[in-house]
Amino acid sequence: MATSNRLPSRAMETILQKSHSPTLSKRIHDFNQHAGTILQLADHTVRNYVNDLVPLVEYLEESNLTDLDKVDRSFLRGYLAYLISNGFTRNSVSRKLSTLKSFFRFLNHSGEISNHQTGIIKGPKKEKKLPSVASKFEMDRLLDAPDLTTKAGIRDRALLELLYATGLRVSEIQSMDLDDVNLKTQEVRVVGKGAKPRIVLFGENSTRWVAEYLDNVRPQITCRSSATAMWLNQTGGRLSSRSVQRIVKKYALQAGLEPQFHTHSIRHSFATHLLDGGADLRVVQELLGHSSPATTQIYTHISAEQSRHVYLNAHPRAKNNIKNAAADGSRPVSST
Repeated sequence: MATSNRLPSRAMETILQKSHSPTLSKRIHDFNQHAGTILQLADHTVRNYVNDLVPLVEYLEESNLTDLDKVDRSFLRGYLAYLISNGFTRNSVSRKLSTLKSFFRFLNHSGEISNHQTGIIKGPKKEKKLPSVASKFEMDRLLDAPDLTTKAGIRDRALLELLYATGLRVSEIQSMDLDDVNLKTQEVRVVGKGAKPRIVLFGENSTRWVAEYLDNVRPQITCRSSATAMWLNQTGGRLSSRSVQRIVKKYALQAGLEPQFHTHSIRHSFATHLLDGGADLRVVQELLGHSSPATTQIYTHISAEQSRHVYLNAHPRAKNNIKNAAADGSRPVSST
């Protein structure tokens, strides 16, 4: 993918203002050009690279250091402390250190510096953010949001039902073709990340709405160019990933869900609700198309409903057991 050579002016202007070293400014400029022109990185990635180097320039100025060959362990440890003390999150610090390593690697390969010490420093472990998950009641509100008196509303209901029933990624449902879906066996054939095929199941509710869409809506908007596409826009073309995201966002707002709810939140909710219902983690891993169980493991941290239910019904001093004991006249077990 080609990218423009236009400099991210705000970040570069900041660097030029803060740095008293023309050599350093030129090196960052060259790094920016290399990332955009040679590596063909996206414009937003190049902008992020340069933005990540602004704190480095500030710290170099504070340290009165202009010769990057003199960057050593002591400097790098000080820079890490500088980032943390200035309120950057662990994820942000990790990204800035990664950019720093890329910058110094570029300078080393281009012969600008001979000393390359950045590999010796490790940043903080990234924060594991818990995904946004809707409750079962909230998912019901989302599914009920489309206007079923319109063709678009029926399509959207079918789309939302299948997203929630299967936990598919937006790219997987957007690229779905007609022959990927089997209503009789209630299965979807999916090619996920890494071109890995898998079979995902869905239930009666999804079958009903997908059949309604295929029988009564899709035939009215299909065209020859999109004859194989499962999900069509109102002009007969394949629904884009961006359109799927807009559809989900629209109904999430109508249903009163939190502002950060998005397409992937349905996937998170799918996994969490399966675990709440007692599904084995390995089964959920297979349905999600995760290559490693560690990726699926995050859902165990947010699936508290089942744990609470088991605890309240199993522990001798738990609330439900005490109530049950009182109801049948038995004596509660005393704590030890």
